[in-house]
Amino acid sequence: MKKATRPAAIILSLSAAAIAMAFVIIHRPLPKPVPLAAPRVYLNDTLSNSLSEIPELAGLDRKIEKYMRQWAMKGASLAIMRNDSLLYAKGYGWADEGEGKKMEPSHILRMASVSKLITAAGIMVLQDRDSLSIKDTVFGQNGILNDSLFNSVIKDRNYHRITVEHLLRHQGGFYRDPLFSSRDVKHQMGLDCPPEKEDFFRLVLSHRLRFMPGDWEKYSNFGYLLLSEIIEKVSGKSYEDFIREEVLFPAGCFDMHIAGSYYRDRRDNEVRYYTHEGDGKFVEEYNDSGIMVERCYGGNNIPLLSGAGAWCGSPAEIARFVAAIDGRPEVKDIISPDAVAQMTEYFDKETYSLGWNDTDPAKGWSRTGTLSGTTALVKYFPDGECWIMITNTSTWRGPGQARYTDALFKECRELYGDRLPERNMFE
Repeated sequence: MKKATRPAAIILSLSAAAIAMAFVIIHRPLPKPVPLAAPRVYLNDTLSNSLSEIPELAGLDRKIEKYMRQWAMKGASLAIMRNDSLLYAKGYGWADEGEGKKMEPSHILRMASVSKLITAAGIMVLQDRDSLSIKDTVFGQNGILNDSLFNSVIKDRNYHRITVEHLLRHQGGFYRDPLFSSRDVKHQMGLDCPPEKEDFFRLVLSHRLRFMPGDWEKYSNFGYLLLSEIIEKVSGKSYEDFIREEVLFPAGCFDMHIAGSYYRDRRDNEVRYYTHEGDGKFVEEYNDSGIMVERCYGGNNIPLLSGAGAWCGSPAEIARFVAAIDGRPEVKDIISPDAVAQMTEYFDKETYSLGWNDTDPAKGWSRTGTLSGTTALVKYFPDGECWIMITNTSTWRGPGQARYTDALFKECRELYGDRLPERNMFE
């Protein structure tokens, strides 16, 4: 197995203005956050399709609509940013066909594994505060997660070699990734209710590792569930509260939320999700009720995914978030230049970047996401242009759909990139 090269350690200094919090955390103390001023503008409240009804870009709209017809998508939302300025934001098709609601750029959608980029940024915020280091070990006496729940189930001492960075790069070595198998886990563990995160911890960590941490990569949602737990342990807040208050709000994102599992759980401006026709559209409910449900509504426990895939938001707000972690000067970053460099450092195509899928300097940065009822792609091109599209319909291609969306972005950039308006809808 190929061993990934590790980046050099980065020494971060603790701000002199940081004040230790009243409670004690086993690792370095977390400074009190600076109180946030009330936001002047909520981005999603300012956006509508009418702002991007531009005759010169009618061809772009036709390309998007053709793509949606090709893949039988009910709706899609697109945002285009250049040099940290939002140039274009538009919805296509239906947000909720049954309710007769057209897609608008202000609608929010499940972003699936794009959530991992948000989680990784949360880890870097904590590192910038000297509250942890990505080189810190996760388990064992000196690990971050060293309480009895973890110590009692881990028998393989190789777990003590796992670092925060290994989790970020999908290099932990876990034997299984069971977050989408609640029913199976319930039966396997003999539970009388759907498994909670602690049950998944006990199940996975009680087995031997598949490979030595850092020696190989195997995509792991479970690893990002552990990162969510690390954020809670170090910050002393719930994962959602910390991310919203210390990551998203400072980035200017005020309408991102942990999504629900059912249609009844949706936010007022959240879309309806649709799964493709064919095998697997209807499944047994994740809680083992025996009821058959559409996979996107009750097939999985979405909130349980936490930092691995539970966030929902608009592509425009995701663009705003990306602007706050990209190292460009136009929008103030929420993480340090060193942290930006760590997140985007590129080794080879076999090594995951931190939060991003890939950060090849020649091809740009990419982050994909897939759930039943959702496909998402964030593509940040080397020239500073970022295209983001989320659909409310999954396709039979599953995670492979991102490849086709990427090709669509490249074609549209070539044809219509020079026709995009010079403006900034963030302001």
